[in-house]
Amino acid sequence: MSSGTEPATRPSGQASTAESPWPVRTVARKIADWIHRLGTVWVEGQVTQISARPGTSTAFLTLRDPAADVSMSVTCPMRLLRSIDPPLRDGASVVVHAKPTFFLGRGTLSLRANEIRAVGIGELLARIERLRKLLGAEGLFAPERKRRLPFLPKGVGLITGRASAAEHDVLVNAQARWPAVKFHVVNTAVQGVNAVPQIVRALSTLDANPEVDVIVIARGGGSVEDLLPFSDETLCRAVAAAGTPVVSAIGHEPDSPLLDHVADLRCSTPTDAAKRVVPDVREETARVHQLRDRGRRALHGWVDTQCRLLDQLRSRPSLADPLGPIERRADEVELNVERGRRAILTTLAHEQSALTSARARLTALGPSATLERGYAVVQFSDEEGNLRVLRSVSQIAEGTALRVRVADGAIRATALAPEE
Repeated sequence: MSSGTEPATRPSGQASTAESPWPVRTVARKIADWIHRLGTVWVEGQVTQISARPGTSTAFLTLRDPAADVSMSVTCPMRLLRSIDPPLRDGASVVVHAKPTFFLGRGTLSLRANEIRAVGIGELLARIERLRKLLGAEGLFAPERKRRLPFLPKGVGLITGRASAAEHDVLVNAQARWPAVKFHVVNTAVQGVNAVPQIVRALSTLDANPEVDVIVIARGGGSVEDLLPFSDETLCRAVAAAGTPVVSAIGHEPDSPLLDHVADLRCSTPTDAAKRVVPDVREETARVHQLRDRGRRALHGWVDTQCRLLDQLRSRPSLADPLGPIERRADEVELNVERGRRAILTTLAHEQSALTSARARLTALGPSATLERGYAVVQFSDEEGNLRVLRSVSQIAEGTALRVRVADGAIRATALAPEE
């Protein structure tokens, strides 16, 4: 791609170097040639910043990707823009048939459109339905992933339009139910091309705030196009990934954007959301009084029951006269002690009598009694010096020393010759 104004010494295909750089015009032409070879494309997006000045033949608009912060300039003949019925407005979804064009003078890229088709309600609903099935298949609508809202949040995050009826309904009704509730309000666009990125940023900010226990996304009713941001895939995935429970309060009861299915709690209206995120102080106060009364009655009933049981126990004979059984048993003990004493004395007397009788018999049969009757016991000493009873005259010889024991003592004697 050579030019007559370029240096003749530089071939068109020569690579640029620090010593031999390309001029700006050469780079611009090369980029333009490459872009122009792309051909026409079909592009879908949302329309913003429509500029159609009277007396001009070209209209300018910006085509924005609703799921990302990306936009491109689009130019089209004024007659093409006027032929669209109904007229295009900001936020409208369109499909554009255009050819990428690079403007050398400004070094900018734009799309030159030759056909613009507005996306109808039916097509929008069909796309939302396809996205619904996709997110449902991924489990983003599963009931088990829904989190319960805190009973009394220390802070409530509110994402809604500035000075909107939805903001008024949520704040007024919630503060009427619980005056001490603390709100962290973030105002964003709630329709149009800026709604999704602003809501996603607000959601991220509130989710990172430790003072926020629940987040409410609220908007009043509107057409399908108005509520389209709340069926956006980027917003739905951001809500599913949030660590804080999210409440969806979009539109009226019949409205059902995809956000309702992804959020942890779906409320029919912003007013309904205000009733669900905080308890009613009057109802809770009445419930506390009721529980206190029930607790008081239950305690009194339990005390009365225990008192009756104590009275029944105290009325029993063992507790009514606790010393009576002991006294009666004491008399029985004394009686038994006396019986035992008499039995022991009787036994002792009997045994004493038997002992006396035995002693008398032993005394009568003993040697002392025999000695008292005039008998004597004669003893002599044997060769070992032991005293032995003399039983025969043959045991001793004449002159043997004898010991004669009588009843009142013993005498010494000497044996003489035995008598014949």
